[in-house]
Amino acid sequence: MFGYWIFKVSTALFQALVFGLLLACAALPAALGAGLMLQASMSSYDKLPQNLRTPPPAQTSYLYANDGKTLITAFYEEYRTEVKLQDIAPVMQQAIIAAEDSRFYHHGGVDVKGVVRALVANRDSGRVTQGASTLTMQYVRNVLKTDVTLTDEQRRLATVESPDRKVQEIRYALQLERKLSKKEILNRYLNIAYFGSGAYGIETASRMYFSKSAAQLTLPEAAMLAGLVQSPEVDNPINGNRKAALERRAYVLDSMARNKLISDEEAHRAKSQPLEVRQSTPPPNKCVSVAPEHGDWGFFCDYFHQWWNSQQAFGATRALRDRNLKRGGYRIVSSLDPKIQATALRESLAVYPYGNARALPLAMVQPGTGRVLAMAINRYYSLAQNPNNAPYPNTVNQLVAGDDNLAGYQAGSTFKMFTMLTALDGGRPLSTLFNAPSPLVTHWPGGGGAVCGGRYCPPNANPAWMNGPRMMWDGFGRSVNTYWVWLEEQVGADKVVAMAKKLGIQFRSSLDADLAGPRVSEWGAFTLGVSQTTPLDVANAYATVAAEGMYCPPLPVLSITDRDGRALPQGSPSCQRVVSEDVARAATDAARCPVGQQSFYGKCNGGTDDAIGSLLGRPVAGKTGTSDGESTESFAAFTPQIAGAATAVNPDNPMDAVGGGVSTAVDRAVANTMVDALKGQPVRNFQPPSAAIAGLTAPPG
Repeated sequence: MFGYWIFKVSTALFQALVFGLLLACAALPAALGAGLMLQASMSSYDKLPQNLRTPPPAQTSYLYANDGKTLITAFYEEYRTEVKLQDIAPVMQQAIIAAEDSRFYHHGGVDVKGVVRALVANRDSGRVTQGASTLTMQYVRNVLKTDVTLTDEQRRLATVESPDRKVQEIRYALQLERKLSKKEILNRYLNIAYFGSGAYGIETASRMYFSKSAAQLTLPEAAMLAGLVQSPEVDNPINGNRKAALERRAYVLDSMARNKLISDEEAHRAKSQPLEVRQSTPPPNKCVSVAPEHGDWGFFCDYFHQWWNSQQAFGATRALRDRNLKRGGYRIVSSLDPKIQATALRESLAVYPYGNARALPLAMVQPGTGRVLAMAINRYYSLAQNPNNAPYPNTVNQLVAGDDNLAGYQAGSTFKMFTMLTALDGGRPLSTLFNAPSPLVTHWPGGGGAVCGGRYCPPNANPAWMNGPRMMWDGFGRSVNTYWVWLEEQVGADKVVAMAKKLGIQFRSSLDADLAGPRVSEWGAFTLGVSQTTPLDVANAYATVAAEGMYCPPLPVLSITDRDGRALPQGSPSCQRVVSEDVARAATDAARCPVGQQSFYGKCNGGTDDAIGSLLGRPVAGKTGTSDGESTESFAAFTPQIAGAATAVNPDNPMDAVGGGVSTAVDRAVANTMVDALKGQPVRNFQPPSAAIAGLTAPPG
């Protein structure tokens, strides 16, 4: 406080000089005194720190579900909602002036009369009894104190009690008064002031203490809030200090009456009213504090947070992007659909309940936009201690979407889709025929168990059902390993891996990154899904096929508006064509076979889960996937409107065999989620591929 500085000045000569100067200024008219002090300032307004010229006080950002109403969480360093002066009750404006700077409208930033009064009072009492900081000076100090561009040490030096810093504060205050109107300064002050209990700014304080907007404050309420600014926690009724809060309220009301802002009778009536605090709790902050009734949404929230921090438009570094989210006052409507999310969680829990070491991460995506509709798993997104020191069911590991610390899981034969797309894109038709043996001896060097004479030689899982002449339709439907390894050998592993990358598959582990890079030509097993990936990546890759070759990066938002209500482009899909419509339609035609539906050319003759088609009751395509040793069981499927994928796995022990017996349950989890998601939506059919890409002379039908 300014009074503290005045009291601490120890040099008698300096104190006398200051006292004489202030007396001289006090004898002048206010405007003239301010003018002389302004002329003495060596800095212009344009030399003020940027945050003082165009200050954006930190505001809370809110993340909602796709209905724009259901709160997922908030992100904030300071819980604040900025409001305009006309949205603050006049009685609140008067109360803060009476409490902190009764001569606010009569000085030019520094109240010389107030300084003299404080100097005399503090000298006579031998201690600090009065301060002399104006609202403008307090505002300057608050801005410097909360400037996120400063280090802790810079912030300390900018606000430490010293003559030099106080002179700087005075200079800034004078310059602000020259440039800004009193109303602008008052508005900024009320939006940045701290009112205790984590409430920054008058709108947040009003809602925190009285569960109403700042525009609705009554005289007793305004006086109580104004009284908090001096000692926000000491005089705080929420902290149990009701007596101190009442005393401060009375002080403010008396000051308002003394300064003719209210009558003595109004002050008396207000003081006689009981202190009625109707406390509201602050919103959840960040993803570990997602609203308790939506605790399973934490994984989606975490994915949104990752996505935000990856967007260069929000800052030059990840740290700056995160800071902007917590200070920017954004309103973010996410893509999360509560209905689909609830179904996805129900289906995940039907396979493995909470507390099971094994998990079923499941993701749903909208084709044509990449918008993420649901991310579910039988885990709690929580930092809470787990029983018996187990790594489950509470975790904050990103088990559905993956991140830099979690590469994902093998998705098995779902990766055959990338080999099929590569072959079709390279001019090979769906009718490409190969007499599939078991095993198939390839030209690739062998490693592990599938080796014949030093060469990689994978077998088929069920030779009696899979061996023999196959085309893409039944090769995909029956998941014939040797057909797809042979086809990968024909088109080149490098091209298949490149196709997977184009559809959004990421190679997060160091081994996968190496195989997808310098050693890509050796990766003969890639088509069998040995790379680690996530349900979200697989769902979005299959959504690309559903969108007839348009790849849209996964997008967790519907819209983003800034604190001024401007819509930001980052809320819109950013899609690009990665394969032609005909290639995507051909791949879709073959993908009808695994789920028991018929291709446009009538070439499906068996599928690995042929009950899915009738369960959906509408056109659907998909693929099952089993990794070596049945350590994972996966399923991916799509209609024109939605795509989904899931993997059964033990995330903490990926080599733990989940067993083939769970495969049907995994398929049903995805299918049932799609059924609920599509209720009420029109039945849309896929488009037939051309006869040329099918490799047949007659068109379908």
